Amino acid sequence: MRRIADLHPGAAKTDARDAYVIADAARGLPHTLRRVDTGEEALAELEVLVGYDDDLAGEVTRTSNRIRGLLTQIHPALERVLGPKVQHPAVLELLSRCGGPAGLRKAGRAKLTEIAKARAPRMGARLVEQILATLGEQSVVVPGTTAAETVLPRLADNLRDLLRQRDQVADQVERMLDDHPIAQVLTSMPGIGVRTAARILLEVGDGTAFPTPRRPHRRSRTRRLARRSRRTPHQPRWRQRQAGPDRQQAATTGQHHPPRPAHVQSHRQPRLAGPA
Repeated sequence: MRRIADLHPGAAKTDARDAYVIADAARGLPHTLRRVDTGEEALAELEVLVGYDDDLAGEVTRTSNRIRGLLTQIHPALERVLGPKVQHPAVLELLSRCGGPAGLRKAGRAKLTEIAKARAPRMGARLVEQILATLGEQSVVVPGTTAAETVLPRLADNLRDLLRQRDQVADQVERMLDDHPIAQVLTSMPGIGVRTAARILLEVGDGTAFPTPRRPHRRSRTRRLARRSRRTPHQPRWRQRQAGPDRQQAATTGQHHPPRPAHVQSHRQPRLAGPA
């Protein structure tokens, strides 16, 4: 509204002038105004929670990578088993109570099974078998293992607290979504959960900013083309389309250059033939 007010004469900031500017904008520029209701208040609160959830997601990724990095440094085989499941409650409980490879080996099968089955009744026994099998694959103690044994429980506790905070934020976001009029429509769509619905409401809104239903599709298509053009800025389009088959043909026939399209060959054939 300040930008629209600059188009009118005068610089006074009075209620009468503001009312005149708003009324004139509603008459001549109705698309620049948005309705303020309970949905806007819910969006303002959602923006704060979603921003905090994004920060927590970054911390979760950083802590998970730190745990996997330590396991790779001291015991690569154990990382191949626990790394993909590092955010699982059973894996976090094992790392928190037993530590690294030495602590897991010292705990024994019975204690590991008891800890794992309390958090994962189905996969607990199978997880313990995989851990014990990988512990026997390495007999060398890597330098830094003792320090990693003390750091891994702290990182596991930190990661567990971060995941618990994300769950709490998700519950708050779900309660706030009930105050928005179109939240139930978004969550009823397949594949759209609480976090995705909140992100759609913050980025797109209720869709009234787009004059036609095709505008959101054009906007997303433009972004996809921009990312593709950044990856290969100077490569011709026919080379992009034929990059996959050309590589396979070059591997089988020994050709190092892709064949030219038909229109390029027909254009250059008269030149190569020469005058009759």
